[in-house]
Amino acid sequence: MQNYLIKNASIVNEGRTFSSDLLIKNGRIEKIAPQINCTEAVVEINAEGLHLLPGAIDDQVHFREPGLTHKANIFTESRAAVAGGITSFMEMPNTVPNALTHELLEDKYQIAAQSSLANYSFFMGTSNNNADEVLKTNDRKKDVCGIKIFMGASTGNMLVDNYLTLDKIFREAEVLIATHCEDEKVIKRNLDALQGIELTPQHHPVIRDVEACFESSFSAIQIGR
Repeated sequence: MQNYLIKNASIVNEGRTFSSDLLIKNGRIEKIAPQINCTEAVVEINAEGLHLLPGAIDDQVHFREPGLTHKANIFTESRAAVAGGITSFMEMPNTVPNALTHELLEDKYQIAAQSSLANYSFFMGTSNNNADEVLKTNDRKKDVCGIKIFMGASTGNMLVDNYLTLDKIFREAEVLIATHCEDEKVIKRNLDALQGIELTPQHHPVIRDVEACFESSFSAIQIGR
C-alpha cells in the first residue's frame, strides 16, 4: 500500500485550522506535525495554500442496491461519495426487497464488502410485524448502525403505525433508532383539501407540512420517553 506525506496543508480539525504536515501509512493517519521528514518511500504532496479536511460521514443515503440498480448501486454511489469527501456512509433499508430480515441485511453487507470504496454500515428496516427480527440488532451493535422506522408512508409497505410494534422496539432496542416522521392523518387531511387540483412538486411541502412532521415527531418522543 502506498504511503503519503502531505506537506504544508491548512488542516481543519477539532475546531481549529492550522498549518501542518500529515503522514499517511498503510491507509491510516500516522502523524500530524509542523514538519515531518521521512526516510522511507512516500508520495509527497505539496498542499501549500490548500485546506485538508477530515472525511465526512453521511448518515442517510439511498444507494439503490439491491433491486433498483437501474438507478445506482453501492459501487457507483460510494465512488461519488469518496469524490466529494465522504469517507463513511449509513444506507437506508428501503431497497428491493426491503431489508426487513437479517438475511436480507447481510446480503447488502456482502455486496458492500466486494464493491464499496468507502466505510459502510446499513440500517435494519422495520415493518408492522417484524419487531422480533429487528431486535436481533442488539447482537450486532458493532456493525449495524441502527434501526430505521418510517412513521410516515414515504416508502410504501414500510410504514409503521402499529403502536405495539413501536413500543416494543423503542423499549427494547439497544442501538440507534432513526425515524422518518410524517403523520398520516395530517397528510390525508391536506390531500383531501387539494381534491380537484392538479398536484405539482410545489404541493409537496403543503401536503407533508410542518404540522405533519411535528405531530409524528412528538409521538416518537413520547414513545421514546
